[in-house]
Amino acid sequence: MLEEIIKNYLINTKGKDAALFDDPDLQMSALGLDSLDMVEMLFEIEDRCGFQLPDPTRYPKMGFAEMLADIEAAIRAHNNGEMPDLSLEAGQ
Repeated sequence: MLEEIIKNYLINTKGKDAALFDDPDLQMSALGLDSLDMVEMLFEIEDRCGFQLPDPTRYPKMGFAEMLADIEAAIRAHNNGEMPDLSLEAGQ
């Protein structure tokens, strides 16, 4: 679910080509996001999970899959190992 939320956000809000995400080695830097784009993307996740992600400045240097794994690990750590429902309906 987390991957789909981020992909959909980047495709629908930032106009990124969906085909980019077919590359398993996709680097965040290849997405051409500036710092404001990154902050907005992370706000989308933080709003749904109810807490601020630690040190988001490291994400632009990561691969897409690595970033997803890192965000998921932070969410699980904040929720006693559980991955909560991050759908919009659950966050409202």
